[in-house]
Amino acid sequence: MKNARNYSLLSDAYEFMMADAYLRNGMQDLRAVFDVYFRKTPNNGGYAVMAGLDKVIDYLQNIEFKEEDIDYLRSLGLSEGLLEKLKDFHFNGNVYAIPDGTPVFPNEPLITIEAPIIEAQIVETTILSMVNGPMEHATAARRILDATPENVRVMEFGARRADGPEAALDASVYALMAGCSGTSNVLAGKAEGTKALGTMAHSFVEAFDNEYDAFLAFAKCYPNNCLLLVDTFDTLRSGVPNAIRTFETMRELGMPLDHIGIRIDSGDLAYLSKKARKMLDDAGFPNATICLSNSLNAEVILSLRLQGACFDSLGVGDNISKPEGRMGCVYKEVAIIEDGKVIPKIKLSNDVIKIVNPSFKNLYRAFDKESGYAMADIVCEKDEVLPEDNMQITSLTHFDKFSVIRNYELKPLQETIFKDGKLVYTLPSSEERMRYCLAEIEKLYPEVRRIVNPHEYYVDGTDRYIALKQKMIREAGKTNV
Repeated sequence: MKNARNYSLLSDAYEFMMADAYLRNGMQDLRAVFDVYFRKTPNNGGYAVMAGLDKVIDYLQNIEFKEEDIDYLRSLGLSEGLLEKLKDFHFNGNVYAIPDGTPVFPNEPLITIEAPIIEAQIVETTILSMVNGPMEHATAARRILDATPENVRVMEFGARRADGPEAALDASVYALMAGCSGTSNVLAGKAEGTKALGTMAHSFVEAFDNEYDAFLAFAKCYPNNCLLLVDTFDTLRSGVPNAIRTFETMRELGMPLDHIGIRIDSGDLAYLSKKARKMLDDAGFPNATICLSNSLNAEVILSLRLQGACFDSLGVGDNISKPEGRMGCVYKEVAIIEDGKVIPKIKLSNDVIKIVNPSFKNLYRAFDKESGYAMADIVCEKDEVLPEDNMQITSLTHFDKFSVIRNYELKPLQETIFKDGKLVYTLPSSEERMRYCLAEIEKLYPEVRRIVNPHEYYVDGTDRYIALKQKMIREAGKTNV
């Protein structure tokens, strides 16, 4: 997806200050390696969904600093040497990333930037801003979808709840990628080449003298999309009876009845939907569908199912466009490259989860040859060759937790996106991206996908990698304390 504007200045001031300090200390030719990753899956979910790479690609292709940008940066006290360098700034590094739509897990590199240190530093803030939001939307959408029966459609219509117009567009685009059947967002529909979906609001019903007149007027305009909102006044005493009356009139007028239904947007959705289903069936409209909406989240959907609620589709807004969970992606330096040699770097913390996984790494996903399900993601050093049949892997954060995997097939997760500043990756179409996302999620064990207390998916390191990390923790503690 193309970005709405030039985001070259969308960076924290300290990124430019550090870039200036690198230059003043003669470090401008030093190459650095940074990883983008997250530490915890939102809402205690079993997995997240990679998203936003398309925005990062567009940003890195078009980053430039105009004269007015340079003038503003000068006002921050940056050196003329850096400002001269920025006048002809282009991203010249290498980027390796997990494709959008891939299920991903904590502490594994989503995007790896290998570039001259000034370039790698300046792009940090923007890249994080372009990944965090899309991943939140896509992950929230998948959480909703995993809670929903397979035969029930989920429509995204949360633009009005989003934190601004760009977040509204992102929510719709990445919800579609994650598998939502449609969006109400017309701009997103156009961008993604799909038909935007819509019904009516309470205001439409209120604009008429009575509910029946409103329903019939709408039905005559949209007989092939006749989903009537029945909770403006009283769902069971007014809304559903007037919807049934409207359907009867449509039948008398010879209008099609293939796409009729009701939407309930308030009240006890389980109780109301069961009563409404019986009323529609008894009136001779078993084909009339029921759509439920109103601040639905995964837990509410599971509860509705347990209560026997009747619904054919769901409308989900704020819990996709403004979900409670946050990704919290970070951008950490993991290595310096000098004379072609990788020098691993590490950041320590009293909080084990915040200790950086050092070095320039490869990331593989191991699939069980028999079931096809993903078994674990494996971190190793860049030049490491992994065994093909039998491998011990150890937790990246708790070194006493290890396991042995067998009978697996390995797949590298990161693809090369930029090589020496040139884009070498072909962005998939919207349809391809959605199909890919759904196919990859199907490769996760159901226990990983469940909403309540999901099974922990392993992101582990090889023996060699774990030994490196342990050594670096010991040495860094001795050297810097």
